Amino acid sequence: MEEVPVQDLFTVNNLWMMIATILVFIMHLGFATLEAGLTRAKNTVNILFKNTIIPAIGLLSYAFVGFNLMYPGADFAGGFFGFAGFGLSLPEGWDSSNYNAGYTYFTDFIFQAMFAATAATIVSGAVAERVKLGPFIIFSILYVSIVYPIVGMWKWGNGFLNTMETPFYDFAGSTIVHSVGGWAALIGAFLLGPRLGKYTSQGMKAIPGHNLPMATMGVFLLWFGWFGFNGGSVLSASPGLVSKVFVTTAIAASAGAFGALLISYLKFKTYDITMVLNGILAGLVGITAGADQMGVLDSAIIGFIGGGLVVFGVVFFDKIKIDDPVGAISVHLIGGVWGTLAVGIFGSLAGMNQLISQLIGIGSVAVFCLGSSWIIFFTLKKTVGIRVPEQEETEGLDLHEHGMSAYPDFATKD
Repeated sequence: MEEVPVQDLFTVNNLWMMIATILVFIMHLGFATLEAGLTRAKNTVNILFKNTIIPAIGLLSYAFVGFNLMYPGADFAGGFFGFAGFGLSLPEGWDSSNYNAGYTYFTDFIFQAMFAATAATIVSGAVAERVKLGPFIIFSILYVSIVYPIVGMWKWGNGFLNTMETPFYDFAGSTIVHSVGGWAALIGAFLLGPRLGKYTSQGMKAIPGHNLPMATMGVFLLWFGWFGFNGGSVLSASPGLVSKVFVTTAIAASAGAFGALLISYLKFKTYDITMVLNGILAGLVGITAGADQMGVLDSAIIGFIGGGLVVFGVVFFDKIKIDDPVGAISVHLIGGVWGTLAVGIFGSLAGMNQLISQLIGIGSVAVFCLGSSWIIFFTLKKTVGIRVPEQEETEGLDLHEHGMSAYPDFATKD
């Protein structure tokens, strides 16, 4: 068999990484439509605005600070923190396989930058319909430019989680991306408090989203983009591994739908589309940590359990009166923790040593993200405030924060 020239192989690898980058970018449209669909019409512009500005925040902050925090260089290998300087600097061989066998320096940056903004996007859904836009933007800048890349460095930048005797494993970010956003979402929702009228003396009142077709479209866009999220994390166009990751990703998402369907039907005796949609996402989050390590049955089990956990998560957070309009905490935090633990239970890395390493990784990230997000949100709460006034919340953030409506020719109702 004729050997493929190195330069041709490098070009193919680099091209796939750029295509994967495009797919991950599309996920931001998925987040926007999902969150808008699962919230009320009077807050649609606000949701779309946040999900438009977050990718811009992610790209700029990652270019000037985040990338060099996450990949500070060999001098910081095995550590907790390192910084290679502000801005992007071109290393030797940046445009060829001398930099990396799979991609150029700029491809490396742009692919990783697409991941960076996701953490803040997760928070956006959990604090929807009552957070002030300005303080949320400040939070997003700080969280994306500092907190996320420091956590990413611990594993992907060859920090302490990667240099343990049994390295912590997180293939595409169940913990490093999704739980990083999930922990901050939990703190944000807690410090904000629930939406007006959500929890009453008579019990919990459901506040349905205004556009389920839009929410459904958002989930399919996210599922579509996840093939780049996980498939691109192979970091090459390796035919066998990329195709395997595609299959494990799709299987877990499908099983997540059935896990949520079964548990929600048993609990509520109804076919709840919102639970199934979040079940799909939980299956995707769950498989992300070990998509390259799992077989088909492993993937199905991980996805199915993840989908079921979402239903229990939504019920649990309502019981303790943490209001999450889109179920982001249940999907990304619970799903992220489960998927990370699953690496030590299923697949080729399963074993007690790996499970302990996974627990260390989960615990380390939890402590750092809970602490940092609390400091940021609490400081903002005590200085500029993080919640809109009651009148603004009642009449809608679109009118007061943006002076416009997403549906100007139609009556806007809760």
